Formats: sequence, C-alpha cells, structure tokens
Amino acid sequence: MTRPAGTAEPTALAPDDPRAALERLRAEVAKAVVGQDGVVTGLLIALLCRGHVLLEGVPGVAKTLLIRTVATALDLGSKRIQFTPDLMPGDVTGSLIFDPHTAAFTFREGPVFTNLLLADEINRTPPKTQSALLEVMEERQVSVEGERRPLPEVFIVAATQNPIEYEGTYPLPEAQLDRFLLKLTVPMPTREEELGVLRAHHAGFDPRDLAAAGVRPVADAADLAAARDAVGRVYLAEPLLGYIVDLCRATRETPALELGASPRGATALLGTAKAWAWLAGRDHVLPDDVKAVARPTLRHRLRLRPEMELEGVTVDAVLDTVLATVPTPR
Repeated sequence: MTRPAGTAEPTALAPDDPRAALERLRAEVAKAVVGQDGVVTGLLIALLCRGHVLLEGVPGVAKTLLIRTVATALDLGSKRIQFTPDLMPGDVTGSLIFDPHTAAFTFREGPVFTNLLLADEINRTPPKTQSALLEVMEERQVSVEGERRPLPEVFIVAATQNPIEYEGTYPLPEAQLDRFLLKLTVPMPTREEELGVLRAHHAGFDPRDLAAAGVRPVADAADLAAARDAVGRVYLAEPLLGYIVDLCRATRETPALELGASPRGATALLGTAKAWAWLAGRDHVLPDDVKAVARPTLRHRLRLRPEMELEGVTVDAVLDTVLATVPTPR
C-alpha cells in the first residue's frame, strides 16, 4: 500500500480541513519512523474506518515504534500487551478480583480499556488467549459474569506478528483474522531509509523516548471524528458496489483458494476504498481506489489450497489474478 496519489501537503489544505490534521500526524510520525509511508497510510485508513489492523514483518522493522508514535501524535490513550505463551485471557480483558474489605468481587479493567491497543506479537500466544480479543474487536465490549462493559468510542487493535515460519508462533484462526480490517506487510527499509535510521541513532535518537525526538500531539479525537464523518459522505456509484461484490465472489470461485472473502470482507473493501479516495482529496470513489486497497483488505481473509502453497503460489498473486480478470466498471 502506497500513499494515495494526489494527497495534498498540510500547507495546501484549509486549516479546518480534517485532512490537514491527518497530514500533520503523518509528518509527526516521520520524526521517529524513517520510511514506511505506506504502512502509515494503512493505519490512517484503519482509524478512519473504525477498523483493526494487523502488521506483519520480521523483527526489527519498527512495527511497535510506528504504532506508539501514531498514538502519541494523535493524542489518544494507548496500552501495550506483550503476547507470550503463558498469557491468560483475563490478562487481556480484565477479571473479577475479590476485595476482602468489602467481601465482594470488583472488576479490574484489563489493558483493552484504552483507545489504541498495541497487541505486540499476537501470534506468540495460544489460541485460547487470542480468542479473548474476538468480542473486543467485533462488539467493542467486554462481558464478564453477564455484565457488558463498553470500550471507549475510539478503539482499535493494532496487532503485530512475525511471519508464521518463525519458531514459537501460533497462526491466528480465520475467525480472528476476518476481524482485522487490514493486514499490512511491513517491508525491510531501502538502503537510503536504513541509512536514515542509522543517522538518527548516531545523532542520539532513543526510540523509547518519543518526547525527546520531538513527537507531540498534533491531532485529537475531535479531528478524527470530523475525518470519519467526511469519509462517510464519500460517494460510491452503484456499478462500483457490484465491482466490489464481483471481486469478493471471484475469490470464492477461484480453484487456487479453499477459502474466499466473506461478506464482511466486501463491506471492509467498501470502507477502505472510500477512505483511500478521501485521503486522495476526492469526494467519490474510482475503480482504481478499490484496486489500491484490495490486497491489504482481503489478503488475510483468504486461504490457499495446500497444493498451491507447495507450488509457491501466494495469496497476493491470486488477488492480482482476480483483479486482472474481473471486469472493471467504466
């Protein structure tokens, strides 16, 4: 995922334009994270669509730093969970604690009660603990002993994971993967970007101290709410609705896949395409907007047939074929 073409710089936008706040946020993130502009765009789309995002990449490519920096620049509450094999569901959602002074149980909130939850290395914990996030991600609440406890209005899960071929990992089940709006692949930096990282560290940059790096809040929940309202007003023509449905149905019919995109995937593609178009400065969606976000929106919802994996076929390659064969609306 690259930055939408035509995205205006903050100085070219009116001060009250919600896009200006998000472009300020993008510039602020760049103070701590070199490169990864496409991943930043994906995080912005997740925030605009009230969706969750899964970042996959090898250790050391700044996945955690990126999420922490976005939370700081957006002036939202954030908490971090380091997922480990011995983590329990109550460590994620919270649990009832007996108070001997009152002889009653009280609920102690878990780290999910925040705005931006960093679920670090989510695939290093067993499925039982992974499943603790299912209700949290879908219904944005925690149920304990029949009582529902709602999460904040602004709430997203930003999870990181290492590729499943690394030792000590547990693949996420399809039910949980489908609850992520986007799966973003965090690439290795280019040579110039890596030089920029080394120059920053040589000059004294400490990734544990974002304040010292000059990262400060430049947008808030009100800016985000205004941006979400603007995205909701983006126009999408009826033929494009059919195009989105046809793309998702094609993934269910291709012989290379044993699991295609669900209707949730189609609604996700609708939302991400509108957010992409809005970030590009348009009030309507083009077919190219749908194509631009199709891979990160759908790749984690598809499952290859085993024989295709043995042949080295990738999900992204199958999606490329689908995008090339499904007729594009004129």
